[in-house]
Amino acid sequence: MIYDVIGDIHGQATKLKGLLAKLGYTLTTDKRTDTGPASTSYYAPPAGHQALFIGDLIDRGPQEVETLEIVFAMIDAGVAQAIMGNHEYNALAYATVDESSPEAESRYLRSHNVTHERQHQEFLAEVPFGSAEHHYWLSRFYELPLWIETEAACFVHACWDVDNMAVLKPLLTEDNCLTPAALQRTSQKGTKEYDALERVLKGVEIPLPHGLTFTDKDGAVRRNMRVQWWLPDLHDKYIVDIARAPSSDLAQIPKDTRAEGLEFTLLTDKPVFMGHYWLTGTPAPLSPQVVCTDYSAAGPGYLTAYLLDTAQPLPLSADNFVQYIHT
Repeated sequence: MIYDVIGDIHGQATKLKGLLAKLGYTLTTDKRTDTGPASTSYYAPPAGHQALFIGDLIDRGPQEVETLEIVFAMIDAGVAQAIMGNHEYNALAYATVDESSPEAESRYLRSHNVTHERQHQEFLAEVPFGSAEHHYWLSRFYELPLWIETEAACFVHACWDVDNMAVLKPLLTEDNCLTPAALQRTSQKGTKEYDALERVLKGVEIPLPHGLTFTDKDGAVRRNMRVQWWLPDLHDKYIVDIARAPSSDLAQIPKDTRAEGLEFTLLTDKPVFMGHYWLTGTPAPLSPQVVCTDYSAAGPGYLTAYLLDTAQPLPLSADNFVQYIHT
């Protein structure tokens, strides 16, 4: 089996169709004989392949619904799998009333502030808030597991952290999917469940010392910075040396600021595949064990896949990346 591990799409359906064509997928019409639709169309893989989408299907791009229709048609046809990204999680939280609030009728798990509205505006422009279509796609997001582990590899949106996965596991379905109750628990700041969800879907972050902040590409003021958790030793390093952030963000951090109390160990021998990190340049493994397939398709980069042969998952190779170079 070859897994075509496809990076963050962010509503870029045209680029997705281009990448699928380059990978050898063909648009197929499957005639039905049951009581369902007379026929359905999906992108069928070449023999021995299956697509695996690494999350962040939505937001930022101009073709939100078309992207979702392509991905979920493939899932429904049994030729693809997908995991949840932080943008699908945020969409659920943005639309869900906070049951712990005394003013629950007017407060959502993800606040409707200017920054969050801007991050989510492309999706809501196509799928109006509270509409039947909105409820439909939210229900489909609940079907996306937070992570997938096979005999050959591990797949997660931002960080493979088995300790925090153990915190989340009792809240999830057998297939590692969220439930409405799990969404409520993981959205409560200051709880171990919230921190665990943040680690799995948003990666390892460190608090900036001495009241330092930076303003990210969305205009949000941040007090934490993502770090490259796949590096072998993170303790007591300069933040600018281990951070995973655009140069514009790093320029706001003093170069002699150290990361304090940061420890992380990857507790698996399998290769780990993720998205989330907005990489650019020529694709290559981040370490002998870690691959990111997010090469900024919604920005300056290209939609990217890694072809994983489950019969020989290691060593990882830059030769296994495929990009759709759009004009």
